[in-house]
Amino acid sequence: MIVINQLKSELIWNGKKKTLADMLDDTNTLKTKAAKLLKVPVSEIKDLEILKHSIDARRKPQIFQVYSLGVSLNTLSEEKTVKKCKNANILMSDLVTYEFPQSGSETLEHRPVIVGMGPAGLFCGYMLAKHGYQPILLERGYEVDKRTEDVERFWKEGVLNTESNVQFGEGGAGTFSDGKLNTLVKDKYGRNKEVLRIFVEMGAPKEILFDGKPHIGTDVLRTVVANMRKEIIKNGGEVRFGSKVTGLEIRDGVICGIEVNGEYQLEAEQVVLAIGHSARDTFTYLNQLGIPMEAKSFAVGMRVEHPQSLINDRMYGSEHGAELPAAPYKVTAKTSNGRGVYSFCMCPGGYVVNASSEEGRLAVNGMSYSDRASHNANSAIIVAVTPEDYGYEGALAGMEFQRRLEEKAYELGKGMIPTQYYKDYVADVDSMSLVDQNSPCSKGGYKWTNLRGLLPNSCESAFIEGMTHFDKVIPGFAADDAILSGVESRTSSPIRIHRDECLQSPAVRGLYPCGEGAGYAGGITSAAMDGMVVAEQIAKQSKPITEH
Repeated sequence: MIVINQLKSELIWNGKKKTLADMLDDTNTLKTKAAKLLKVPVSEIKDLEILKHSIDARRKPQIFQVYSLGVSLNTLSEEKTVKKCKNANILMSDLVTYEFPQSGSETLEHRPVIVGMGPAGLFCGYMLAKHGYQPILLERGYEVDKRTEDVERFWKEGVLNTESNVQFGEGGAGTFSDGKLNTLVKDKYGRNKEVLRIFVEMGAPKEILFDGKPHIGTDVLRTVVANMRKEIIKNGGEVRFGSKVTGLEIRDGVICGIEVNGEYQLEAEQVVLAIGHSARDTFTYLNQLGIPMEAKSFAVGMRVEHPQSLINDRMYGSEHGAELPAAPYKVTAKTSNGRGVYSFCMCPGGYVVNASSEEGRLAVNGMSYSDRASHNANSAIIVAVTPEDYGYEGALAGMEFQRRLEEKAYELGKGMIPTQYYKDYVADVDSMSLVDQNSPCSKGGYKWTNLRGLLPNSCESAFIEGMTHFDKVIPGFAADDAILSGVESRTSSPIRIHRDECLQSPAVRGLYPCGEGAGYAGGITSAAMDGMVVAEQIAKQSKPITEH
């Protein structure tokens, strides 16, 4: 296949709001452009596939679409055609097709057990079910419809279900997010593309296959994860909700089974720990059990909201900003005290959500629906922290650091999201709601207060310095009425559970730490890919249950 990179096409305006599907050039137009670059007749192009699409607004008001295209020819030699072009953006490429490995020879006495149904657990279970391993998936929370009811009740009434919330339940923490699917993980085995393909098969829009910044929104993601569960069951898997692992049975350094809800034992010699980054009670139990783990670095900060119209104008220009999909941004800075400050989980047209999972502690996250239609953009602006910052010792030090921040946030907001205008944050004074200023877009009640003192002093100074820097990159970023909400403390797991080259705990054979909670992923796609890697490892060793 010939790959054409950096093919640009100026966007045509018609005064109407555009979706990605509306923007795309039709196939005939792309074939014509590709043929011109390849110096071949249009009729010579046999097949054309959009591999990637993005928007280039660096020369606004001119806005360009930028494509990577995969092209195959009818009769001409593709290799000779590429050589004749002498263009660095035109090259031969064999696209990697994902392949699940051949099964091993070991006979499993019991079905593999997967603990947790976030992206890592879901994709691990999906791959094993598809290949005959009939896994059992245990989720401490509930199916997505029941979970959504619990979350909506919490946001409206403040009644928290500590087992069914923004963090726990089918789909994991990502279910109540923007549903962003981009990742920086290298994909030489085709897992990233396979994740996106499965998402589309389960109900996501096909545009995520080539969008430079793919997302599907929390509303669509809920449908996708429910469809994945149904497919797992259809292929011989079993799903048990309201099933929290309360114990591990280990004999001579080998996993033999698990205890569920303190009520019954489930025998297993392959257990995947895809528990997510907020399973603090499970982390505590594993630490007491002596499972090797360590505190790791992560980042903490605030959600920052701006009018989406401001972000659109800055990213696209005032001439056409209102016609394009809600604009994302990404900003990074290195501050004078050596800390990195950066945007994380940016949600165009989104909401700041109360993402708490423990009584008396409050954490926030960002969420968007598929239409990204709220009046505000929000992003976590976060500051890197390391074990030296935590003030605690041991593997759970970062977790206790998180808890301390969340207790402060809960007290500041009296159980609601503590919120402040940026001007008042800098001045260290309480905020109050002002009619002529921007208002929060939130899920869960909010309370105007003073957020100073919530973060450690060195993090606060880095946060303000970062905001000042970002204002030079995106004018208006540090505006007086930018809205801060805290605390963003669940950016990634504060713990890494050790695993060896076989992806198993070095202390317990058959125990597979997996995904974001175990410290091996960051986001939906990378967690899903890690779940696939663990499924592959189990398959390399064992025969499918269906072959017994």
